[in-house]
Amino acid sequence: MKINSNFDNLVPNYLFAEVAKRTNDYIAKNPDKPVIKMGIGDVTLPLAPVVVEAIKKGADDLSKKETFKGYPDYEGYDFVREAISKYYKSFGADVAANEILVNDGAKSDCANIGDIFSSDNVVLVTDPVYPVYVDSNIMAGRKIVYANATEENGFCAMPPKGVHSDIIYLCSPNNPTGSAYTKEQLLEWVNYANENDAIIIYDCAYESFITDDCPRSIFQIPGARTCAIELCSLSKTAGFTGTRGGYTVIPRDLERDGHNIYNLWYRRLSTKYNGVSWPIQCGIAAVFSEEGLSQIQENINYYRKNAKVITETFDRLGLSYTGGKNSPYVWVKCPNGMGSWEFFDLLLNEVQVIGTPGEGFGECGKGYFRFTSFGSYENTVEAMKRIENLLK
Repeated sequence: MKINSNFDNLVPNYLFAEVAKRTNDYIAKNPDKPVIKMGIGDVTLPLAPVVVEAIKKGADDLSKKETFKGYPDYEGYDFVREAISKYYKSFGADVAANEILVNDGAKSDCANIGDIFSSDNVVLVTDPVYPVYVDSNIMAGRKIVYANATEENGFCAMPPKGVHSDIIYLCSPNNPTGSAYTKEQLLEWVNYANENDAIIIYDCAYESFITDDCPRSIFQIPGARTCAIELCSLSKTAGFTGTRGGYTVIPRDLERDGHNIYNLWYRRLSTKYNGVSWPIQCGIAAVFSEEGLSQIQENINYYRKNAKVITETFDRLGLSYTGGKNSPYVWVKCPNGMGSWEFFDLLLNEVQVIGTPGEGFGECGKGYFRFTSFGSYENTVEAMKRIENLLK
């Protein structure tokens, strides 16, 4: 037998695995020096009370014959899809309930959506880029082209002139840079996709952090229904990193190459997936209740407060950065022309603070560094104090 040789084209270690390895090695050698982790974007606040109660009730339902649930619908229960559809309408995006498919988080669908597309398609990603977009397509053997996001364009890469692509991955607000596309910029991407007969895979996992008039969904943009699929996770919106829950939106009339995209994806789901459990779907629906939206906003505001601590520190230090406003991530230029991993080692060894080297997100990430605001407020303040004392 033979192994998929495309795996030979991957970098040896997944970015966050390498960060974890270096961190754990340091801790093992220096157990007396407390390390503050601001690298991996994992939340630290508990689930909203209304969500916890809904999950408990869902679990209790499974203990009784009259309310027991077996295999769920592949696309999710109707009441969950209706709740998400209502949420979309609250900010002006017309997304029908029967266009929403409940999932176990955006990462899985980001990687798996490629199953319905030919390996001959050309994939366009922005650089810096969330590694899953690249790695999953390398595994499938697709050609990948890049649109550079730089300090000069505010880390909002735009369609490259004269370059054709078939599948486009966009993330806004962006991971890792924290930048967010305006309506005008997204319209340019939508027009590019329609002109190229391409499909945009739009990751809006951080839409709940938007504070200005940047779009929260690509379906707020004219023309998007003929060229876009949207994926969203509740990991950051509602703290579902350990719970796992999200959704994918595919317009019912979206077609390519004589095939209906929703139907293709549903066919793939029914073959390889058994849906999200009843208790978790109860929790997802609770997120989008009036009480749920109010409670999760408290957590989001807490992380925004952390982001402000980070950005105010960099303002005092005179460091250039993006993010922190519409995003839980702050993307900072390394001081004194340092490399990303060089800065990582400096912070780890001198002040025991962990971030994520920008180089791990692509060529345009060299010389940059990502911090997350998902830690505790106390740890965020302490970490920024350590960094400021080191760099000032």
